[in-house]
Amino acid sequence: MLWTVLGILLLLFMLYLLFVPLDIVINVTKNQYFVRIWGLAKVALEGHETEFIRLKLNTLFTRFYFYPLRKKKKEQKKKIGKKAGKRRNIQSFMKYGLQILKSFKVKKLLVDIDTGDCIENAKLYPAFAFLNYHAGTFQVNFEGKVNMELHLQNRPINIIKSFINF
Repeated sequence: MLWTVLGILLLLFMLYLLFVPLDIVINVTKNQYFVRIWGLAKVALEGHETEFIRLKLNTLFTRFYFYPLRKKKKEQKKKIGKKAGKRRNIQSFMKYGLQILKSFKVKKLLVDIDTGDCIENAKLYPAFAFLNYHAGTFQVNFEGKVNMELHLQNRPINIIKSFINF
């Protein structure tokens, strides 16, 4: 009986992992840059006093900080090998990456810019008016403000499907 309950709970957890939303948020005005898996973890990119950037990983009950630009203590020598199959690997990686990007849904896209030149702003206005009907919210302002918000969402099952359908 206990093994059956544990098996069902493990199966439900696996299904949850397949269908849980994965969010990528970039908000320039609020300085928010993060990737979040609902209910499990959130990785945020933030500034630091002594380091240039740091990654903050929030999990269910703990918080970790990583400093990606720090030098490692031991610099290992890189082996020089053949470059024969490298181009093919890059091309296949690009194809897989494009398939994964196509599986994401754009939940929110807001672009509000000022180029600093009123002539350039006037030239951008018709293009942004056209894009408002098709892509997201694009605005031109004449106040010197720059704002960009991007919210992408996906589910791990869709990423797996993109690999299978490739």
